[in-house]
Amino acid sequence: MDILPTADGVPLDTVLLRTFLEVVDSGSFATAAERLALTPSAVSGHIKRLEQMVGVDLLTRTTRHLALTQGGDTLYAYGRNILDLEREARAKLRGAPLRGLLRVGASEDFAGTWLPQVLQRFRQRHPEATIDLKVGITADLLRQQERGRLELVFGKQCSRIAKGGELLWEEPLVWAYAQHEPLDLDQPLPLAVFPDPCIYRESAITALNKAGRAWRLVFESSSMAGCLSAASSGFAVTVIADSQRAEGLRLLGRKEGLPALPVVRFYAFHRSDSPACADLIAAARRAGQQGRFSPRALRG
Repeated sequence: MDILPTADGVPLDTVLLRTFLEVVDSGSFATAAERLALTPSAVSGHIKRLEQMVGVDLLTRTTRHLALTQGGDTLYAYGRNILDLEREARAKLRGAPLRGLLRVGASEDFAGTWLPQVLQRFRQRHPEATIDLKVGITADLLRQQERGRLELVFGKQCSRIAKGGELLWEEPLVWAYAQHEPLDLDQPLPLAVFPDPCIYRESAITALNKAGRAWRLVFESSSMAGCLSAASSGFAVTVIADSQRAEGLRLLGRKEGLPALPVVRFYAFHRSDSPACADLIAAARRAGQQGRFSPRALRG
């Protein structure tokens, strides 16, 4: 059993930590039990034992709702880092640095925003590795992975993944527009979005239609840089993850009559638990979270 000492000397069991993180990531005890090959009662027992160890309640739960307490939110952030370090250490002990080819897929926004930090960290561990990167739509990349063309895919979803994906982090989607350009609120909202299928596009249109807000598509690009350019120039409003905000953009919301948007979740989909994949996933999670993102509201 893996344990780590806490400040008061009580062992912090990483097996229980894994269960706790799985409950948070999957959003329910039942799904966590299925993923961990445990019974729901065993999962519940793990959480109770972990709460006893740390001395605080970690989750509030009813028959239909599951949420992190303040203490649970803190432990989630630290626990994820602890397990990432453990996995990274095990990976380094198991195998030599990768010298072959690793085929990776990434959604366009992931590649443009977080991938440089991921590759920098990966390069330190695997200086002789070669990466073949495919950038595209998450659904298309996952199809390529199913055909054996990609070992690892970094992509995004707005709904929780029941199986197959490892949650890296989540954050809000936001409306972005030029910092100093006026927006005519009496006209249909001009939109800059990715082509179908895209969860940013789908989330924006669904929210606007549900709110009864008129809109029109004025800019379409498969490039995140293109959509950001359209927004920063005042040509159109675009939808981005909160951490993708750049200089020259302002956020829009209720004041402009725009509806709230859902959170976006970034996942790693991997076909193996190789040391190289483990290192890339750990680097991606650190690059994306940076201490800013953690799931605060879960549904059971």
